Amino acid sequence: MLRHLLTDQDLTEKEIWKLFELANELKRKQKAKLPHRLLEGKSLAMIFQKPSTRTRVSFEVAMAQLGGRALYLSSSDLQLSRGESIGDTARTLSRYVDGIMARVSNHQDIIDLAKNSTVPVINGLSDLFHPCQALTDLFTIWEKRGSLKDLTISFIGDGDNNVTNSLLLTSVRLGVNFKIGCPEKYKTQKNILDLAKSDILKNKVRVGIFSDPRKAVKDAEVIYTDVWVSMGREDVKERIEALSPFQVNQELLSFAKKNVMIMHCLPAHRGQEITDEVIDGPNSIVFDQAENRLHLQKAILTFLLK
Repeated sequence: MLRHLLTDQDLTEKEIWKLFELANELKRKQKAKLPHRLLEGKSLAMIFQKPSTRTRVSFEVAMAQLGGRALYLSSSDLQLSRGESIGDTARTLSRYVDGIMARVSNHQDIIDLAKNSTVPVINGLSDLFHPCQALTDLFTIWEKRGSLKDLTISFIGDGDNNVTNSLLLTSVRLGVNFKIGCPEKYKTQKNILDLAKSDILKNKVRVGIFSDPRKAVKDAEVIYTDVWVSMGREDVKERIEALSPFQVNQELLSFAKKNVMIMHCLPAHRGQEITDEVIDGPNSIVFDQAENRLHLQKAILTFLLK
């Protein structure tokens, strides 16, 4: 059966745990320099409407290490730039490749790709969701902590962006408590909270939104932040002014648990959403998190393409 990964809710809790176990095994094999060419001869088209470092490199290297090939396609490389429809692009690419990963500005483009594709489509980022990132984040915490039981994650900053949305949905699906510290103006949208509702009730987890970042980090084992101004946003000055009290700095850490883990999906605007002493400090697992994009993406590719 054809499967896509468009949002965090396209995978069951059981499937997510299988992905984590597979990522863990593939990471072990890579570190031991053992072959794991599970996608020999397979090809992945990678469509990029937005620039990328981690998404592009991790998917490209993942396909190479799995024995396959990835093709980088910017919008200007495709006839999309000359008016060809997303649907026709999907139908054509499906005849050539075994899977499509796309990093898009508008989530509807991912939906249209999947609707017209006969191969798996993976959301490498859209304006609403970033499922590959959220899966990597929870995998990284599980790897560090050994369990997700009784865990509380605190997201500090813009409560209304793709990373927050995905992290919330994946967390509650896995039974993790989730707190958001953000200004009222940049609060998580009701429709996202509604999507999370059934998992919140089923897993009896707590979700809270706080206007005071100190209350948001209280009792949290993980503090997570992201850039305040996502690509394409124009209200730069206004956002920075509103979000300044939500900087993750040493003072904020003093209100959290002593061994709180610090996460950031990168790229970081040092001195804005996070300070150097925190991102480079002993509590930071930011670059372990970045590395794990490779291993988790290998698991996703194997799950969908094999």
